[in-house]
Amino acid sequence: VQLQASGGGLVQAGDSLRLSCVASGRTFSSIAMAWFRQAPGKEREFVAAISWSGGGTTYADSVKGRFTISRDSAKNTVYLQMNSLKPDDTAVYYCAADYKNWGNRRSYDYRYWGQGTQVTVSS
Repeated sequence: VQLQASGGGLVQAGDSLRLSCVASGRTFSSIAMAWFRQAPGKEREFVAAISWSGGGTTYADSVKGRFTISRDSAKNTVYLQMNSLKPDDTAVYYCAADYKNWGNRRSYDYRYWGQGTQVTVSS
């Protein structure tokens, strides 16, 4: 599976961004997807995950109510809609995938990773 993330940028606090991650190479419909992020000097942390059907989602407490993960199986794409962005959201955002049960929050549970897209939120 190859993952290509995009959509990052420089925004002001309170703005919105939508990240996209396009998957290719294997069956997308049966793969669990997630977003992680890594800020400078910090460990990679879980942001959100979505089940293969799209019917199940889970979020880190720090983004709950502001971020929404979704997927479009017809386009082999998973999205992360980020609203009410804060400077603390500044990080490189990575999409991840695996064929395990969905909802895992540990980076080592995911075998496939995108290249990352930078999100910078200014105050």
